[in-house]
Amino acid sequence: MPMGQLTQVLRDMKQFDDERLLVGPKTVDDAGVVRIGPEDGLAAGGEALLVQTVDYFPPVLDDAYLYGAVAAANSLSDVYAMGGRPISALNLAGFPKGFEEAWVADIFRGGFEKIAEAGAVVAGGHTVEAPEPQFGFAVTGLVRREELTANGGAQVGDLVYLTKSLGMGSMTTAGKFQKAPEEAVRAAAEQMATLNRDAALAMNAAGAHACTDITGFGLNGHARNIAASSDVTFRFDLASVPFFPGARDLAAKGVVSGGVGRGKSALAGEVDVAEGLDQALVDITYDAETSGGLLIVLAEEDAPRLEDELAKRDVPVHRVGEVVERASDSFIQLR
Repeated sequence: MPMGQLTQVLRDMKQFDDERLLVGPKTVDDAGVVRIGPEDGLAAGGEALLVQTVDYFPPVLDDAYLYGAVAAANSLSDVYAMGGRPISALNLAGFPKGFEEAWVADIFRGGFEKIAEAGAVVAGGHTVEAPEPQFGFAVTGLVRREELTANGGAQVGDLVYLTKSLGMGSMTTAGKFQKAPEEAVRAAAEQMATLNRDAALAMNAAGAHACTDITGFGLNGHARNIAASSDVTFRFDLASVPFFPGARDLAAKGVVSGGVGRGKSALAGEVDVAEGLDQALVDITYDAETSGGLLIVLAEEDAPRLEDELAKRDVPVHRVGEVVERASDSFIQLR
Protein backbone atom coordinates (compact mmCIF):
# COMPACT_ATOMS: atom_id res chain seq x y z
CA MET A 1 0.00 0.00 0.00
CA PRO A 2 1.40 3.48 -0.84
CA MET A 3 2.84 5.31 2.15
CA GLY A 4 0.43 8.25 2.02
CA GLN A 5 -2.63 6.02 1.80
CA LEU A 6 -1.45 3.85 4.69
CA THR A 7 -0.82 6.90 6.90
CA GLN A 8 -4.29 8.24 6.14
CA VAL A 9 -5.96 4.93 7.00
CA LEU A 10 -4.17 4.65 10.36
CA ARG A 11 -4.43 8.32 11.32
CA ASP A 12 -7.38 8.10 13.73
CA MET A 13 -6.86 4.61 15.14
CA LYS A 14 -7.23 4.88 18.94
CA GLN A 15 -5.95 1.35 19.60
CA PHE A 16 -2.38 2.64 19.47
CA ASP A 17 -2.84 4.82 22.61
CA ASP A 18 -1.32 2.44 25.16
CA GLU A 19 1.61 3.19 27.45
CA ARG A 20 3.08 -0.26 26.74
CA LEU A 21 3.50 0.64 23.06
CA LEU A 22 6.79 2.53 22.88
CA VAL A 23 6.97 2.61 19.08
CA GLY A 24 3.86 2.15 16.95
CA PRO A 25 2.36 2.88 13.53
CA LYS A 26 1.97 6.63 14.09
CA THR A 27 5.67 7.28 13.39
CA VAL A 28 5.85 4.84 10.44
CA ASP A 29 8.78 3.06 12.08
CA ASP A 30 10.11 -0.21 10.73
CA ALA A 31 8.73 -2.28 13.59
CA GLY A 32 6.65 -1.95 16.72
CA VAL A 33 8.26 -1.93 20.15
CA VAL A 34 6.28 -3.12 23.17
CA ARG A 35 7.43 -2.93 26.79
CA ILE A 36 6.77 -5.84 29.13
CA GLY A 37 7.50 -5.63 32.85
CA PRO A 38 6.53 -6.97 36.29
CA GLU A 39 2.84 -6.66 35.44
CA ASP A 40 3.46 -9.23 32.69
CA GLY A 41 5.23 -11.70 34.95
CA LEU A 42 8.80 -10.36 35.01
CA ALA A 43 10.68 -9.96 38.29
CA ALA A 44 10.23 -6.68 40.16
CA GLY A 45 12.13 -3.95 38.36
CA GLY A 46 12.55 -6.11 35.27
CA GLU A 47 11.92 -4.84 31.78
CA ALA A 48 12.08 -6.24 28.27
CA LEU A 49 11.41 -4.47 25.00
CA LEU A 50 9.89 -6.67 22.29
CA VAL A 51 10.41 -5.70 18.65
CA GLN A 52 7.68 -7.06 16.38
CA THR A 53 7.37 -6.94 12.61
CA VAL A 54 5.89 -8.82 9.67
CA ASP A 55 6.71 -8.84 5.96
CA TYR A 56 5.96 -11.05 2.97
CA PHE A 57 5.84 -10.58 -0.79
CA PRO A 58 5.58 -12.42 -4.13
CA PRO A 59 8.70 -13.72 -5.91
CA VAL A 60 11.28 -11.13 -6.95
CA LEU A 61 13.65 -13.83 -8.27
CA ASP A 62 13.37 -16.96 -10.39
CA ASP A 63 15.60 -18.97 -8.05
CA ALA A 64 13.26 -20.49 -5.44
CA TYR A 65 15.91 -20.94 -2.75
CA LEU A 66 17.17 -17.37 -3.09
CA TYR A 67 13.62 -16.03 -3.09
CA GLY A 68 13.04 -17.69 0.28
CA ALA A 69 16.35 -16.43 1.65
CA VAL A 70 15.73 -12.86 0.48
CA ALA A 71 12.20 -12.86 1.91
CA ALA A 72 13.58 -13.97 5.28
CA ALA A 73 16.43 -11.43 5.26
CA ASN A 74 13.92 -8.71 4.40
CA SER A 75 11.64 -9.75 7.28
CA LEU A 76 14.51 -9.86 9.77
CA SER A 77 15.82 -6.49 8.66
CA ASP A 78 13.15 -4.47 10.46
CA VAL A 79 14.33 -5.85 13.80
CA TYR A 80 17.91 -4.88 13.00
CA ALA A 81 16.76 -1.40 11.94
CA MET A 82 15.37 -0.87 15.45
CA GLY A 83 18.70 -1.84 17.01
CA GLY A 84 17.39 -5.24 18.09
CA ARG A 85 18.20 -8.90 17.60
CA PRO A 86 15.66 -11.45 16.32
CA ILE A 87 14.72 -14.37 18.55
CA SER A 88 11.81 -16.11 16.83
CA ALA A 89 9.81 -16.10 13.61
CA LEU A 90 6.45 -17.31 12.34
CA ASN A 91 6.25 -18.18 8.67
CA LEU A 92 3.57 -16.77 6.35
CA ALA A 93 3.17 -18.49 3.00
CA GLY A 94 0.69 -18.85 0.18
CA PHE A 95 0.99 -20.95 -2.98
CA PRO A 96 -1.27 -21.63 -5.95
CA LYS A 97 -2.97 -24.99 -6.14
CA GLY A 98 -0.68 -27.41 -7.95
CA PHE A 99 2.43 -25.29 -7.43
CA GLU A 100 5.57 -27.38 -7.95
CA GLU A 101 6.35 -29.14 -4.65
CA ALA A 102 10.11 -29.00 -5.21
CA TRP A 103 9.91 -25.21 -5.59
CA VAL A 104 7.93 -24.94 -2.36
CA ALA A 105 10.57 -27.01 -0.58
CA ASP A 106 13.39 -24.80 -1.90
CA ILE A 107 11.58 -21.61 -0.86
CA PHE A 108 11.07 -22.91 2.67
CA ARG A 109 14.65 -24.16 2.88
CA GLY A 110 16.05 -20.79 1.81
CA GLY A 111 13.88 -18.93 4.30
CA PHE A 112 14.39 -21.26 7.24
CA GLU A 113 18.17 -21.40 6.75
CA LYS A 114 18.33 -17.60 6.73
CA ILE A 115 16.34 -17.40 9.97
CA ALA A 116 18.79 -19.88 11.51
CA GLU A 117 21.74 -17.82 10.26
CA ALA A 118 20.28 -14.88 12.17
CA GLY A 119 20.29 -16.93 15.36
CA ALA A 120 16.50 -17.05 15.58
CA VAL A 121 14.11 -20.00 15.52
CA VAL A 122 11.07 -20.69 13.35
CA ALA A 123 8.33 -21.35 15.89
CA GLY A 124 5.52 -22.13 13.45
CA GLY A 125 3.52 -20.46 10.75
CA HIS A 126 0.47 -20.47 8.51
CA THR A 127 0.13 -21.51 4.87
CA VAL A 128 -2.82 -20.94 2.52
CA GLU A 129 -3.67 -21.41 -1.14
CA ALA A 130 -3.18 -18.13 -3.03
CA PRO A 131 -3.41 -16.91 -6.64
CA GLU A 132 0.36 -16.29 -6.65
CA PRO A 133 3.19 -17.31 -4.33
CA GLN A 134 3.66 -15.21 -1.21
CA PHE A 135 6.34 -15.84 1.40
CA GLY A 136 7.72 -14.11 4.47
CA PHE A 137 7.81 -14.04 8.25
CA ALA A 138 6.48 -12.34 11.35
CA VAL A 139 9.57 -11.78 13.49
CA THR A 140 9.93 -11.03 17.19
CA GLY A 141 13.13 -9.63 18.63
CA LEU A 142 14.55 -7.94 21.71
CA VAL A 143 16.18 -4.54 22.00
CA ARG A 144 17.88 -2.73 24.87
CA ARG A 145 16.25 0.61 25.62
CA GLU A 146 19.58 2.42 25.22
CA GLU A 147 20.10 0.86 21.77
CA LEU A 148 16.61 1.52 20.38
CA THR A 149 16.97 3.45 17.11
CA ALA A 150 13.46 4.70 16.36
CA ASN A 151 12.62 7.25 13.68
CA GLY A 152 12.35 10.20 16.05
CA GLY A 153 15.99 10.35 17.15
CA ALA A 154 17.77 12.23 14.35
CA GLN A 155 19.41 15.52 15.34
CA VAL A 156 20.68 18.49 13.37
CA GLY A 157 24.39 17.98 12.65
CA ASP A 158 24.15 14.19 12.52
CA LEU A 159 25.81 12.28 9.68
CA VAL A 160 24.05 9.62 7.60
CA TYR A 161 25.45 6.27 6.41
CA LEU A 162 24.04 3.62 4.05
CA THR A 163 25.24 0.00 4.19
CA LYS A 164 23.98 -1.49 0.88
CA SER A 165 23.89 -0.23 -2.70
CA LEU A 166 20.64 1.05 -4.21
CA GLY A 167 19.11 -0.28 -7.40
CA MET A 168 17.36 -3.51 -6.45
CA GLY A 169 14.15 -2.29 -8.08
CA SER A 170 15.92 -2.04 -11.41
CA MET A 171 17.79 -5.32 -10.96
CA THR A 172 14.73 -7.40 -10.03
CA THR A 173 12.65 -5.80 -12.79
CA ALA A 174 15.43 -6.52 -15.27
CA GLY A 175 15.57 -10.12 -14.10
CA LYS A 176 11.83 -10.52 -14.49
CA PHE A 177 11.90 -9.31 -18.10
CA GLN A 178 15.34 -10.79 -18.92
CA LYS A 179 16.92 -7.38 -19.51
CA ALA A 180 20.09 -8.02 -17.51
CA PRO A 181 22.69 -10.82 -17.51
CA GLU A 182 21.91 -13.72 -15.20
CA GLU A 183 25.13 -13.22 -13.25
CA ALA A 184 24.24 -9.57 -12.55
CA VAL A 185 20.81 -10.49 -11.22
CA ARG A 186 22.34 -13.23 -9.08
CA ALA A 187 24.87 -10.78 -7.62
CA ALA A 188 21.97 -8.50 -6.73
CA ALA A 189 20.17 -11.45 -5.13
CA GLU A 190 23.20 -12.18 -2.99
CA GLN A 191 23.21 -8.58 -1.74
CA MET A 192 19.49 -8.82 -0.94
CA ALA A 193 20.04 -12.09 0.93
CA THR A 194 22.77 -10.57 3.12
CA LEU A 195 21.59 -10.00 6.68
CA ASN A 196 21.78 -6.52 8.20
CA ARG A 197 22.95 -8.15 11.44
CA ASP A 198 26.55 -6.95 11.28
CA ALA A 199 25.50 -3.45 10.29
CA ALA A 200 23.19 -3.35 13.31
CA LEU A 201 25.95 -4.55 15.65
CA ALA A 202 28.23 -1.81 14.35
CA MET A 203 25.47 0.77 14.75
CA ASN A 204 24.80 -0.28 18.34
CA ALA A 205 28.49 -0.11 19.20
CA ALA A 206 28.70 3.44 17.83
CA GLY A 207 25.56 4.73 19.58
CA ALA A 208 23.36 5.68 16.62
CA HIS A 209 20.52 8.15 17.10
CA ALA A 210 18.11 6.73 14.51
CA CYS A 211 17.94 4.10 11.80
CA THR A 212 15.72 2.64 9.11
CA ASP A 213 16.17 -0.05 6.51
CA ILE A 214 15.67 0.92 2.88
CA THR A 215 12.89 -1.26 1.51
CA GLY A 216 9.52 -0.62 -0.12
CA PHE A 217 9.42 3.17 0.26
CA GLY A 218 12.91 3.64 -1.24
CA LEU A 219 15.69 5.85 0.06
CA ASN A 220 13.65 9.04 -0.10
CA GLY A 221 10.55 7.54 1.47
CA HIS A 222 12.26 5.89 4.41
CA ALA A 223 14.53 8.88 5.05
CA ARG A 224 11.44 11.09 4.92
CA ASN A 225 9.87 9.08 7.74
CA ILE A 226 12.86 9.73 10.01
CA ALA A 227 12.97 13.39 8.99
CA ALA A 228 9.26 13.90 9.68
CA SER A 229 9.41 12.15 13.06
CA SER A 230 12.53 14.11 14.05
CA ASP A 231 11.45 17.47 12.55
CA VAL A 232 14.62 17.77 10.46
CA THR A 233 15.68 17.57 6.81
CA PHE A 234 18.04 15.05 5.24
CA ARG A 235 20.56 16.41 2.75
CA PHE A 236 21.95 13.64 0.53
CA ASP A 237 25.08 13.94 -1.61
CA LEU A 238 24.01 11.92 -4.66
CA ALA A 239 27.64 11.42 -5.72
CA SER A 240 28.29 9.60 -2.43
CA VAL A 241 25.28 7.30 -2.60
CA PRO A 242 26.25 3.73 -3.65
CA PHE A 243 24.43 2.34 -6.68
CA PHE A 244 24.54 -1.30 -7.68
CA PRO A 245 26.61 -1.97 -10.85
CA GLY A 246 24.38 -1.73 -13.91
CA ALA A 247 21.38 -0.27 -12.07
CA ARG A 248 21.93 3.26 -13.36
CA ASP A 249 22.01 2.15 -17.01
CA LEU A 250 18.86 0.11 -16.53
CA ALA A 251 17.04 3.00 -14.88
CA ALA A 252 18.10 5.30 -17.73
CA LYS A 253 16.26 2.91 -20.07
CA GLY A 254 13.16 2.99 -17.89
CA VAL A 255 13.82 -0.36 -16.23
CA VAL A 256 12.59 0.44 -12.73
CA SER A 257 9.84 -0.93 -10.53
CA GLY A 258 6.50 0.71 -9.93
CA GLY A 259 8.01 2.17 -6.77
CA VAL A 260 9.39 5.16 -8.68
CA GLY A 261 5.97 6.42 -9.68
CA ARG A 262 4.44 5.66 -6.30
CA GLY A 263 7.33 7.35 -4.50
CA LYS A 264 7.16 10.52 -6.56
CA SER A 265 3.42 10.72 -6.02
CA ALA A 266 3.60 10.09 -2.27
CA LEU A 267 6.49 12.52 -1.74
CA ALA A 268 5.32 15.31 -4.02
CA GLY A 269 6.57 18.60 -2.59
CA GLU A 270 8.69 16.88 0.08
CA VAL A 271 11.84 16.19 -1.97
CA ASP A 272 13.98 19.06 -3.26
CA VAL A 273 16.12 17.92 -6.22
CA ALA A 274 18.98 20.18 -7.30
CA GLU A 275 19.30 21.04 -10.97
CA GLY A 276 21.72 19.06 -13.12
CA LEU A 277 21.54 15.74 -11.26
CA ASP A 278 21.48 12.48 -13.23
CA GLN A 279 17.76 11.72 -13.60
CA ALA A 280 18.33 7.96 -13.67
CA LEU A 281 20.07 8.10 -10.29
CA VAL A 282 17.38 10.38 -8.91
CA ASP A 283 14.75 7.88 -10.02
CA ILE A 284 16.54 5.08 -8.16
CA THR A 285 16.38 7.07 -4.92
CA TYR A 286 12.58 6.88 -5.18
CA ASP A 287 12.46 3.23 -6.22
CA ALA A 288 11.47 0.37 -3.94
CA GLU A 289 14.33 -1.73 -2.61
CA THR A 290 14.10 -5.34 -1.51
CA SER A 291 16.06 -6.17 1.65
CA GLY A 292 18.08 -2.97 1.36
CA GLY A 293 20.72 -1.67 3.73
CA LEU A 294 20.48 0.25 6.97
CA LEU A 295 20.34 4.05 6.85
CA ILE A 296 22.19 4.95 10.05
CA VAL A 297 22.03 8.40 11.64
CA LEU A 298 24.51 9.38 14.35
CA ALA A 299 26.49 12.24 15.81
CA GLU A 300 29.53 13.43 13.86
CA GLU A 301 31.86 12.61 16.76
CA ASP A 302 30.65 9.00 16.72
CA ALA A 303 31.14 8.54 12.96
CA PRO A 304 34.77 7.30 13.17
CA ARG A 305 33.67 4.57 15.59
CA LEU A 306 30.86 3.53 13.24
CA GLU A 307 33.23 3.41 10.27
CA ASP A 308 35.68 1.25 12.23
CA GLU A 309 32.94 -1.10 13.44
CA LEU A 310 31.49 -1.49 9.94
CA ALA A 311 34.89 -2.07 8.34
CA LYS A 312 35.95 -4.75 10.81
CA ARG A 313 32.73 -6.63 10.02
CA ASP A 314 33.27 -6.24 6.25
CA VAL A 315 30.15 -4.07 5.90
CA PRO A 316 30.44 -1.38 3.19
CA VAL A 317 31.03 2.13 4.56
CA HIS A 318 29.18 4.87 2.68
CA ARG A 319 28.64 8.28 4.22
CA VAL A 320 25.79 9.64 2.11
CA GLY A 321 24.61 12.84 3.75
CA GLU A 322 23.85 14.91 6.79
CA VAL A 323 20.95 16.12 8.89
CA VAL A 324 20.14 19.83 8.68
CA GLU A 325 17.55 22.22 10.07
CA ARG A 326 14.03 21.49 8.92
CA ALA A 327 13.46 23.12 5.54
CA SER A 328 10.04 24.72 5.26
CA ASP A 329 9.25 23.00 1.97
CA SER A 330 11.06 19.64 2.05
CA PHE A 331 12.12 16.73 4.21
CA ILE A 332 14.71 15.53 1.65
CA GLN A 333 17.29 17.47 -0.31
CA LEU A 334 19.18 15.74 -3.14
CA ARG A 335 22.38 17.57 -4.03
